[in-house]
Order: sequence, then structure tokens, then C-alpha cells
Amino acid sequence: MSTYIQVQTTVANETDALAIARQVIEKRLAGCVQISQCTSLYRWQNEVNHDIEYLCTMKSHSNLFNRLQEVVKQIHPYDEPEIIATPIVQGSTTYLEWLAGELQDIDTL
Repeated sequence: MSTYIQVQTTVANETDALAIARQVIEKRLAGCVQISQCTSLYRWQNEVNHDIEYLCTMKSHSNLFNRLQEVVKQIHPYDEPEIIATPIVQGSTTYLEWLAGELQDIDTL
């Protein structure tokens, strides 16, 4: 079954967030990327960290996830970036039609 997805990653600054967004949009791996500032608490290398980060939420298709993930990993500055996909269970028909038109041809994948 074809599934539209939201893929998210976080980075430390807006410049990195915009670089990721531009690459996945230009390569037609995402139709839209929303960038928002967030507060993250996490454990890394046995320490609890508290940082301001930028959350990139990318709208895509499950058939494009592997390619999208590769592009994000190539330019992501973190040693172990968060790259998580969740299915879009429902959406406006017209929005999903628009999204499909902005992505690589998912029918040929």
C-alpha cells in the first residue's frame, strides 16, 4: 500500500535545518519541510543534555524514505542523527494530490 509519511530530524542550528530542507526539496524527496525551534532533552554518551534544536518535519512518501534518509545522513552534522518516519494516516485529498505532484515519480519506484 502506498503511504505518505512525515520524516523528522533535529539539528543544532537553523542554517543546518535550511540546508537539509533545501536538499530534500530540490531532489523532490519531500514536498514540504517545516522547520521549528524546539527544546530537546536526551541522553548522549552517558550524560543528560538539554539543548535548543531545530526540528525539520518533511512530508514525503514511504517509497522515497531510503533515498531521503541517505541525503539527510550525507549532510547531517550529528554523529547519530534522528531520522524517524511516521505514516500519515489521513489527509486532505487535495493536499495529498499536491504532495504527490511535488515528489519524484513514486509510481515508478
